[in-house]
Amino acid sequence: MKVTLAISALLSISGIKAAPAPQVGLPPLGGVLPPTPIVPVGQVLTAPLDVPFNPPALKPKKLIYTWTGADDRTHKDFIATFSADDDTFGTLIAVTTVPTSGNEPHHIGVSGDGNHLVGGGLLALLKAQDTAYYFDITNKYRPQFSKSNRAVLGSITDEVAAKPDGGFFITYMGSAGGTSPGRLIETNANFDIIAEHPQDLSQIGTLYENFNPHGLAIDFARNTILTSDYIVPLSSLKPTTGVVFDNTVRVWDLDTRSIVNTIEIPNGGGIQDVRFIPNHPRGYAIATAVKLGQVWLIDPHTNNASGNRGTARLLYDLGADYAGKFAIYSTVSKDGKFLYLSVTDANRIVVLDISDVDAVKRVDDPTKPQPVVGPHYLKLTPDGKNLIVTDYFVREGELGVINTGADYKLWYIDVNPTTGAISFNRTIDFAQKFAFIGGARPHSSAYYDSTYTGP
Repeated sequence: MKVTLAISALLSISGIKAAPAPQVGLPPLGGVLPPTPIVPVGQVLTAPLDVPFNPPALKPKKLIYTWTGADDRTHKDFIATFSADDDTFGTLIAVTTVPTSGNEPHHIGVSGDGNHLVGGGLLALLKAQDTAYYFDITNKYRPQFSKSNRAVLGSITDEVAAKPDGGFFITYMGSAGGTSPGRLIETNANFDIIAEHPQDLSQIGTLYENFNPHGLAIDFARNTILTSDYIVPLSSLKPTTGVVFDNTVRVWDLDTRSIVNTIEIPNGGGIQDVRFIPNHPRGYAIATAVKLGQVWLIDPHTNNASGNRGTARLLYDLGADYAGKFAIYSTVSKDGKFLYLSVTDANRIVVLDISDVDAVKRVDDPTKPQPVVGPHYLKLTPDGKNLIVTDYFVREGELGVINTGADYKLWYIDVNPTTGAISFNRTIDFAQKFAFIGGARPHSSAYYDSTYTGP
């Protein structure tokens, strides 16, 4: 029986060329850098506290792995493993800690073979700690922390994409100091950093100061990478004159790991996410323009008026109620028919029927309130029957100005794969589950289903 682990999108595993020669990086030092850390006013450095837990013998058929930070930022960050079976849903199976705390756990990724996880630390640089944490999940019920590392030139870890031959691509939204330019980090199958792209910053052009990749999508079959620029990370931390939002999507050639064009979305106000539409005959992608409250259609294979690869046009305007927000994240159904969007500070999960990109239809009823509070990271299960959503984006506290609402719940939402409609059902309340350490912040999740035999 084929065992499948849910990943954000199915990627073709055809023809990827050899990776660049390894790049010398900073050696692992137990997760902590030797130099004096960047410590904003109010950040206190303390030894990380353990997260005690006695795991049960339960072995459910379905599991949810959630990359989580303690609400007090002093207990160790951890992967929480839960049962997703109907009869034991929400039972905590394992807690796997890393050696550090206060990293602000962000996005999670699953390796191509389904045996490893990586979790990024969005604000790890504030305590001079490693920015990527790797876990062995060969034993699905007892994940083990295996290693951590960080880049030389980049920090502020965001989106993750698995390489078919092992390893990951990871967007690092900021420079080593949290400004610009950020980098697209590449690891090998041992999860060592082998390159920080682009190697030639002239590829970024005159907009180099706003190269802050957050979103990441890869079409291996068409030799194309897309990244989207969101914000200058340091501009969200105090003291600040205001958050600096970006407006660009970058088109990359996968073989050479080079940027071949920059697409500007006018006044986009943060292009947080970019995602290929699975099985689309022309290889289209979508991108979310946060401040506009819009979704744009990206065609990375058609030349623009200047003869460069990549064009963009408005796909759908969510309306005034969704403009001026901080976060719009996305996932797409395997068949490419339905787009699911989390609009964090609108407390909304939007469902769009994009089966015809020239006649997009809204599936959810915008007049009916939803029970989510601050939803952000969302992923469909492999069978498309459930949508996993975490009600937490970022709360920088006194350190910064991004403090979106959240109730720290994970939602396991029922989905009708035929219509795309969603109905709210089960939750896991991290504030309650982890009350013994003062609560926890679940940012992102991966899924395992031993019964699934599909693609």
